[in-house]
Amino acid sequence: MKNKIPGEMLKGSLKSIVLKLLAENDKMYGYEITRKVEELSEGKIQLTYGALYPVLHKLEKDGSLVTESQNVNNRTRIYYQLTPKGKSVAKEKIEELKDYAETLIILLQPKPALQYVPVKAK
Repeated sequence: MKNKIPGEMLKGSLKSIVLKLLAENDKMYGYEITRKVEELSEGKIQLTYGALYPVLHKLEKDGSLVTESQNVNNRTRIYYQLTPKGKSVAKEKIEELKDYAETLIILLQPKPALQYVPVKAK
């Protein structure tokens, strides 16, 4: 397994990651989101609840998600689901993140060094 991706690198993309998962999975609960991210990233991204829940609450507050509580094994489980607005925001944020990732790849590719070719005097 490769090294874990530092949390500081995830801060700007966490919202897009959560939106993408919810767009693909209808509704999910917090623990399920953290496990899915870990699985899809092959363990390189491990979301903490301290990072995940503020993003979920902000998305809910701005109308991008709705919640639904269900009792599972005598425990309340809160499911998060995208609203129509959230589906639109998800498309936008996913495209922004793809564009950003593609730009980073371009910036990180090694470029051949300029070579000095002497000009012969006539």
